[in-house]
Amino acid sequence: MAASIEQEFQEIDSTNDWQARYLEIRHKANDYPHRVAKYPENRNRNRYRDVSPYDHSRVKLQNTENDYINASLVVIEEAQRNYILTQGPLPNTCCHFWLMVWQQKTRAVVMLNRIVEKESVKCAQYWPTEEEEVMMFEETGFCVRLVSEDIKSYYTVHLLQLENINSGESRMISHYHYTTWPDFGVPESPASFLNFLFKVRESGSLSPEHGPAVIHCSAGIGRSGTFSLVDTCLVLMEKKDPSSVDIKQVLLDMRKYRMGLIQTPDQLRFSYMAVIEGAKFIMGDSTIQKRWKELSKEDQAPCSEQSPPHPTRINTEKYNGNSVSIEKQEQMGEKTNTELSTKVQDTMDGSIESTVRKRLREDRKAHTAQKVHQMKQKLSETERKRKRWLYWKPILTKIGFGTVILVGAYSCWKLYFQEHSL
Repeated sequence: MAASIEQEFQEIDSTNDWQARYLEIRHKANDYPHRVAKYPENRNRNRYRDVSPYDHSRVKLQNTENDYINASLVVIEEAQRNYILTQGPLPNTCCHFWLMVWQQKTRAVVMLNRIVEKESVKCAQYWPTEEEEVMMFEETGFCVRLVSEDIKSYYTVHLLQLENINSGESRMISHYHYTTWPDFGVPESPASFLNFLFKVRESGSLSPEHGPAVIHCSAGIGRSGTFSLVDTCLVLMEKKDPSSVDIKQVLLDMRKYRMGLIQTPDQLRFSYMAVIEGAKFIMGDSTIQKRWKELSKEDQAPCSEQSPPHPTRINTEKYNGNSVSIEKQEQMGEKTNTELSTKVQDTMDGSIESTVRKRLREDRKAHTAQKVHQMKQKLSETERKRKRWLYWKPILTKIGFGTVILVGAYSCWKLYFQEHSL
């Protein structure tokens, strides 16, 4: 076991100090220019105005007039891990998304959100369902086919065929969809999360022999950051002394490539828990994976199409899963963080609530944009039908008149012939 990490976790947990630790990371994280994301022509390619890729680490689309996509290449050289962290595609960026997957030689896409969460659209439907089977993205020249679908209790694995229409070349893409991870929240348990993570790892999709895996949630920073942080820390534990892995420093290193990774103190706490649990496998417990699978109950039928209920207000005053009042925290004798006043806690809560409200506003805008896009498609189809009718109407009219004349002439001829034959 990584004793130092577990000891650090217990010290922070015993004083309920996760807010202070999270706030410290936010203050230490560097901020870098992200000017390209703010260009007027790129504004409609961003799901949220406050989440932009840094200029130095943004993924650039190749051979296109506009190379922008809201995606960041996160490089952890020591772990030999490269990830592309990106937002949930918008209706107008699905074509760019698949172009990026093709150009980066990606083998797997890891999706950590649902299409709709809390009655808000979080992501466009960028892959075909069983009913559709095929989706065409003519703007960038790609066709996506659904080959197979394996539905588990809390995740689904799709096998997709991505075809380059221009060259005729095709590749198989694995799509791992975690269906029960709530926005601004954490998975049900470290066991279920690790069972999912190791499913992705065992496919080889995260290894350096392939292009970077594409990881996304809605904004591409909270749930995506948690997934990437835990995976990176476990890889580092395999490569060196597990006790030497510094989770906080790894997160700060990752934040150099994409802003805002890990969005709440709860997500930070969960990351520690998952790394500690995952370390049991690294240290040689060969039975742990079987226990993760049993605890996750992956073979049960999905209980609902909706994410687990969770409040809009994010409660960050958690202690072992239970709400703890400020008075009780004082009774517990917080020793190491007396400087974290109630004012700082209120500021932190207000910051998270403000982010949630902003995210909800942006979700509503994205939902409206998606509806408008669908209406435009319907109007375009109606207009195409009208134009086809206007084109064929005079031709059909002439054919109709010609038919009437021919029938009339034939009737007259037949009548005339019958009269003379008599």
